[in-house]
Amino acid sequence: MRPVRTVLAGALLGALTLAGCGQSTTTASQSGSASPSTAAPAPGFPVTVEAGNGPVTIGARPERIVSLSPTATETLFAVGAGSQVVAVDDQSNHPAEAPRTDLSGFKPNAEAVIAHKPDLVVLANDTDGIVAELTEVGVPVLLEPAAAKLDEAYDQITDLGAATGNAAGAEQVVAGMKKKIEQAVAAAPGDAKLTYYHELDTTPYSVTSSTFIGQVYALFGLTNIADKAPDLAGGYPKLSAEFVAKADPDLIFLADTKCCGQSRDTLAERPGWSKLSAVTGDRVVPLDDDVASRWGPRVADLAQQVGEAVRKAAAE
Repeated sequence: MRPVRTVLAGALLGALTLAGCGQSTTTASQSGSASPSTAAPAPGFPVTVEAGNGPVTIGARPERIVSLSPTATETLFAVGAGSQVVAVDDQSNHPAEAPRTDLSGFKPNAEAVIAHKPDLVVLANDTDGIVAELTEVGVPVLLEPAAAKLDEAYDQITDLGAATGNAAGAEQVVAGMKKKIEQAVAAAPGDAKLTYYHELDTTPYSVTSSTFIGQVYALFGLTNIADKAPDLAGGYPKLSAEFVAKADPDLIFLADTKCCGQSRDTLAERPGWSKLSAVTGDRVVPLDDDVASRWGPRVADLAQQVGEAVRKAAAE
């Protein structure tokens, strides 16, 4: 896990001053009488976080956070930093109160981001060198890419908690997630020997056990039919309808219910799928597309849903 370490204020505060980016305390921002170099840092700051773009030092508690990552947005609100967030990208739809804008995390525009006067920007992808563009004008940026395993997801939550002055909140979120996941795994039969198919879209693309989502399923001892695909495609193979029909998985999890309107009924209409065990046995599990594609706090909710499906299937 990437370490988070607090830096002595006196040693680095001068070098961390962010001119023109709104990095002042709330009081200073309201009165206009204080500057970042004279405002006293909040307890715990400066802090240095080891992010995907290396060590990032934040001089004072950020009050104007811009999130270009739906996962980061969910995390920021979960750890208690919601009131510090001034803008999020167009895909950040949870929680409902997040200040959604037309900012794009897929094609970020530095000028559009800077217009919100951020004192911290969080994103998942360094598209077109956006990290360097923002860093050059003094905006601290945390690159928190897609997690490859649960420990990385927990680490990112810890990162954002430390970076925003909500370390205690982040610790509570991580502890809560771990407890929910452990309970879900403990409640599911460990010897069910069930197979499953996870559908990303109607192409259909799936995931292998090497992916983040695949590792969540592995906690329950499930066997992934996609692991035997002819071309694993880096963990996201495109499967043929015939491949899935031949594998006849015990469980089917649909992560394309919102985007593509998929359900047990639509699967039954596909050639050769009406007689699949999961379809005839009512073991098609509709997932929330967003929950199934993000690596934030709601991963625990996904684990609970998977565990419930495993218990139900094993009891039949």
